[in-house]
Amino acid sequence: MTSPLDDGLRGARVLVTGAAGGIGAATAAAFAAAGARVAAADLPGRPPPEGMAAALEADLRDPAGCADLVGAAAGRLGGLDVVAHLAGVMRRRADLGEVTEEDWDVQHDVNLKSAFFLLRAAGELMTRQGGGGRLIAAASQGWWSGGYGGSAVYAATKGGLVSLCRGLARTYGPAGITVNTVAPGAIDTPMLTTDLSPGALDAIVAATPLGRVGAPEEVASAVLFLASARASFVTAATLNVSGGWLAY
Repeated sequence: MTSPLDDGLRGARVLVTGAAGGIGAATAAAFAAAGARVAAADLPGRPPPEGMAAALEADLRDPAGCADLVGAAAGRLGGLDVVAHLAGVMRRRADLGEVTEEDWDVQHDVNLKSAFFLLRAAGELMTRQGGGGRLIAAASQGWWSGGYGGSAVYAATKGGLVSLCRGLARTYGPAGITVNTVAPGAIDTPMLTTDLSPGALDAIVAATPLGRVGAPEEVASAVLFLASARASFVTAATLNVSGGWLAY
């Protein structure tokens, strides 16, 4: 039985996407601090935090690039135990009548399509390895609420992501692989304030029982829990990290 001081992350082989900023950077750093060997991936020209076992570049809009990234991370680390797929994009906040086909396509390609191809590649690799694994993806409070401030398309991608991960959990569960999502609320990252008026942000904070926005490190802690031995019987779940703004 795992001791209270052993979360199973020391020496774990971890791929983190979106690792150059915000929640991704905080999560990559937290895994490294826990003793994991981290392959940190982001777009070209976006360096990850220092102290990573590998820094990888990838454009996840390319399905083949998703599989290539999984293979590259496994090659650098000698396999994969955890994938934290945290890359995501909000194209812009806009009234529905202003949303373009490009707005739709970019957000769905990055937030949903890439998740399918990347997590599938990771799940198949972990199945071949044996020994189970952890797949974790970043949803949003918007998957449940529909989003706020002109983010309906972004919210739609995150709703699809939650459903996708539930399906993957059923597919890969027999191989001992858990699949979960985290749903951040208002977190202090550049995405939070993209095209959002100060008044709208104030209203969100006022509606949050804890009375503040969250820090990226607080979401990272939730990701590490889902990756740890503590969450060995948790799968197909969505962990709400919103300070109480979203309740379900």
